[in-house]
Amino acid sequence: MQKILFLTLAIFVFTGLVLGQGTTNGTNSSATAEKPKRVSFRPTKDQITEAQTKLKAAGSYSGESDGKYNNDFRAAIRKFQETNGLTKTGSLNRATLEKMEIALTEQQKTIPAPESSYAKAKEEKPEKAKTDKPKRTIFRATKDQIKEAQRMLKAGGMYTGEETGQLGKETRDGLKKYQEANGLSVTGTLNQATLEKMGIALTEKQKADAAAAQ
Repeated sequence: MQKILFLTLAIFVFTGLVLGQGTTNGTNSSATAEKPKRVSFRPTKDQITEAQTKLKAAGSYSGESDGKYNNDFRAAIRKFQETNGLTKTGSLNRATLEKMEIALTEQQKTIPAPESSYAKAKEEKPEKAKTDKPKRTIFRATKDQIKEAQRMLKAGGMYTGEETGQLGKETRDGLKKYQEANGLSVTGTLNQATLEKMGIALTEKQKADAAAAQ
C-alpha cells in the first residue's frame, strides 16, 4: 500500500514539473514574439530628386535629377555629410534630409535619427586641422522669388501651373526651358545666375553668401 502511495506521489510531482516547464517556455516564446520590428528609413523619389537638385546647385553633383541613386550621387551625399558633421553613409537618412532642409513625410517623422547618423567629435578634429576652408553654402531661393519666377515663366509660355512659391516638377521644367533659352546651365533650379538673368532681386543674405563664395 505504501509503495502505491509513493508511486502516485512521484507521478504527481513529475507531472507538475513538466507542466510548469511548458508554461515557462510558452511565456518566453510570447515575450520573444512581441518584440517590435525595426522600421527602416527610406527616402521618397521626390526627396531624392530634391537632394540631387540641391547638390547639383552646390556644384558637388553633375548627374541628372531623376530620383534614383547612382555612384556619383552617393559620392556627393558623402561629401555633404562629411562637410556637415554627419556620418558618411552615402544615403539619404533622416539626419541628412533635415540638414538639407528637405521636408519629411509624416511616416518618416515617427522614425528617430539614430546617434550613429552624426559623426563623432574624434572624427571631426583631424578634418578641422587639415583645412580652414569655409563650408560652401547651398543657394536657396525664397518663396517670393519662386512666385515671381513662376509669373515670368507663365508670361513666357514656359509654365502653366499656379504661383505656389514652391519648386514643383512643372516649375523645374519651366526653369530648364528658360535656362536653355538664355544660355544658362540647365539645372531646373532657381539659382543665383537664373534669378539675375530674370531680373529678380537677391536678398541681402544671398548677396553676402555670393560674395563670401568668391
